[in-house]
Amino acid sequence: MASSSSSVAVAAAMLLCILAAHGPGCYAKHSSKSHHSPPHAHAPPHAPHPTPSPATDPPPYVQPPPLPPPATSPPPYVAPSPPAAANSSANGTNADAGWMDARATWYGAPTGAGPEDDGGACGFKNVSLPPFSAMTSCGNEPLFKDGKGCGSCYQIRCVTQNHPACSGVPETVIITDMNYYPVSRYHFDLSGTAFGAMALPGRNDQLRHAGIIDMQFKRVPCQYPGLTVTFHVQHGSNPYYLAILVEYENGDGDVDQVDIMESRPDPAAGSEDGMAPTGEWVPMKESWGSIWRMDTRRPLQGPFSLRITNESGKTLVADQVIPADWAPNEIYSSIIQFD
Repeated sequence: MASSSSSVAVAAAMLLCILAAHGPGCYAKHSSKSHHSPPHAHAPPHAPHPTPSPATDPPPYVQPPPLPPPATSPPPYVAPSPPAAANSSANGTNADAGWMDARATWYGAPTGAGPEDDGGACGFKNVSLPPFSAMTSCGNEPLFKDGKGCGSCYQIRCVTQNHPACSGVPETVIITDMNYYPVSRYHFDLSGTAFGAMALPGRNDQLRHAGIIDMQFKRVPCQYPGLTVTFHVQHGSNPYYLAILVEYENGDGDVDQVDIMESRPDPAAGSEDGMAPTGEWVPMKESWGSIWRMDTRRPLQGPFSLRITNESGKTLVADQVIPADWAPNEIYSSIIQFD
């Protein structure tokens, strides 16, 4: 009897499970959350299913239409126009012509030149020494200009409204590096030396402790007294690849284009090496920063003349400034300079 009772109990339990599985609660538990029609009621077990009425059938699935595109596509990037002149002067009362608003930060050693390699993304070296003298800055793209802003000179200042330690006295800095993370439309990431130079006497560290300040700037001509335009042949240069760093240009301070002229054998040239200029200018390619290069499938022949054009369109020619026996890592000074 016990065995028979157990069999009945098991059968009853199984029947209850079957009924529960077909009840409406299972649909709610296992069905999708995003259904488009109400669930169908299920008939009792073993009962014939009624033929559903067309009126109660769910509509056939229709792929929903795609979401509409945004009302307008993002506009292409356009270089920002210069902001209005700062409404402050050294004494914080009057606007001065030419000054524009920016923000300043600093990096590197507190009294250093900025980058650890004493150079930066423009290719200049030993910027802690004259004529740079650690008065250098990274510029964001409107200042760096994808390298064509390298060497540009700017006066910078901060006034007491910006920070109590600001002197308001202009100081001149040179763009030698790239600022990849700007915090404003115009962002000067200065060397520690240049940032501290904007402070009142004895308050350099107090200003540097601020870390980031509002400031003003304006473009000014570069001046390299006693120096001429200089060409630094880069490491790795060879007869098939010539890379040259251009430095110390007065005026704009930057370089917009460099062209090169080779030489060729000419017994009638009267030169010691028997070479004469070809008369043909070939544009060099901007490599990075203020470094320009020439790639060729045949050996280049010196001496080389170089023609440089600045942002204002002024051009200078350094005739045969790089000799036929040139070497990498050598610096060749010209006798030319912009007015």
